[in-house]
Amino acid sequence: MLAHPIQQPLRAIVYRTRGSMGGPITRLMSPSDLGELIKPFVFLDHFDFDARGASMEMELGWHPHSGIATVTAVLEGSIRYAETTGKAGVLPAGGVEWMRAGNGVWHTGAPESGRVKGFQLWVALPPEMENAPNASHYVMPDEVPAEGPVQVILGAYGKAKSPIASPPMNYLVVRLKAGQRWSYHPPKGHTVAWVAVQDGMLRTPSHASSGEIAIFEPSEESIDFVAEGNTTFVLGSAPKHPHDLILGNYSVHTSAEALRQGEAEIRRIGQRLRADGKRSYALREY
Repeated sequence: MLAHPIQQPLRAIVYRTRGSMGGPITRLMSPSDLGELIKPFVFLDHFDFDARGASMEMELGWHPHSGIATVTAVLEGSIRYAETTGKAGVLPAGGVEWMRAGNGVWHTGAPESGRVKGFQLWVALPPEMENAPNASHYVMPDEVPAEGPVQVILGAYGKAKSPIASPPMNYLVVRLKAGQRWSYHPPKGHTVAWVAVQDGMLRTPSHASSGEIAIFEPSEESIDFVAEGNTTFVLGSAPKHPHDLILGNYSVHTSAEALRQGEAEIRRIGQRLRADGKRSYALREY
């Protein structure tokens, strides 16, 4: 009797999109659409600035958040940042911003000169963190752990573990050379998984190409990738966020009461910004 090889189940892509482009920023998902499918990952922008002209004024970009953490991964170039906590600086290529807004914070940013590429992600926080004091962590490139083709932004991969204290989830930057194969084995309980491709094309076994976000079916099964050309992408996996998404203008909470509390703090900080003469389109909303 001949033995037959056991076939590993294939993890199918169930949704893909190129999002909507607005100048140098492409919105790949929002809390009101795909965020419901892959929460706690609820928002993703891909940015690609070519800042050879006049630089953006930081003062014009002040905006608030509560109930979430923002995660900015700079893949090329550098960005300036500032928060109402007093933190400010420059995040170079390979650096990571983790800003846990918690009960409320305002921040702003702008690309430095030259080409600037990367992703900004929003992560929905659990009830015990959504109205907690804000906290941020800026990780410089030499502090981002790596194993093989993977840089660990959040969570862990192999022996590499992020220095950022996040809820249970993995968020990875992966760079594969043409023809290179790589398999991702999610931790137990990580039934949510997605990729967003910056450059190149992946076969997984169907294709995900540059500019797309691809969402995999809910499962703990592994995902196999083959790069068709040199390819850079981000991958997220996590247990499903078991809470409703209650939305404000810049906030995501688990209940209407938690949202009211966060937006009250946002208004308080906004009034202080206005008194300090900070200008922002967002200030008109609070």
